[in-house]
Amino acid sequence: MKIYIKNNEFISSFLGDLIGTLILVFFGCGSIAVIILFSSHSGLFQIAAIWGVSVALAIYATRHISCAHLNPAVSIAMVVSNRMTARKLPSYLLGQFTGAFLSAAMLYLLFSSSIAQYENINGILRGGVDSIKTAMMFGEFYPNPGLGYEVPVSTMNAFLAEMVGTFALVFLIFSLTDGCNVGRPNDSLSPLFVGLSITIIISVIAPLTQAGLNPARDLSPRIFAYLAGWKEAAFPDSQWGFFTVYVLGPVVGGILAALLFEKIVKPIMSNRGNAKTCKCP
Repeated sequence: MKIYIKNNEFISSFLGDLIGTLILVFFGCGSIAVIILFSSHSGLFQIAAIWGVSVALAIYATRHISCAHLNPAVSIAMVVSNRMTARKLPSYLLGQFTGAFLSAAMLYLLFSSSIAQYENINGILRGGVDSIKTAMMFGEFYPNPGLGYEVPVSTMNAFLAEMVGTFALVFLIFSLTDGCNVGRPNDSLSPLFVGLSITIIISVIAPLTQAGLNPARDLSPRIFAYLAGWKEAAFPDSQWGFFTVYVLGPVVGGILAALLFEKIVKPIMSNRGNAKTCKCP
């Protein structure tokens, strides 16, 4: 069995990104759950830092099983930039969406009693409009309901925020790992810098959209919340605004970043005397 897993690209890609995505979503969404239920953290940067550390740890834990994309937007960007063949994409996507769904189930199993008590104390009927306050520990919403006041964020504004945030993330991932960039960090440190990139981006984007930046991180936990009783509160926008913002936005941002880096930035780096490439096998 060990030999089969080692030699089977589909299984290794699937398992690696399943485990990695499970780690990052469990700890990332867990940080949101404890701030809602227990007021355990006191600031956006704390949440952003937890997400950043979670991403770094997930990459370290799984990058020798798969390439540790942990994000459909990143995987699609890898295909667009020819860093990965399209035939590998299904295994990565399946692992990412499955891992995110399992992490949501684990969080619910862990905190279900606390969620029920919180809802009871605050008079929240699960599935009603007010239950967005607890549904946000799984999926994301715009405007960010955790701010305590109304911020005017349209669907287009939210789409642009997720697109720009993911654009920055994918561009930084490419810059931090490509062999043409002589200023990149050592391979052993690059996951830390990717995590720091996540922290910075969340610190800027989260006030608008909670900073999803990852279709699997949003859609799978959102589906779980729907099945766990939140129903329409998990998908309150009947016009598919949440799909546009949290799935399409990151994918478009990732593709644009991949094209910019491969077509413009990388050739400039290569022309400066370092033609070495860095492709994930």
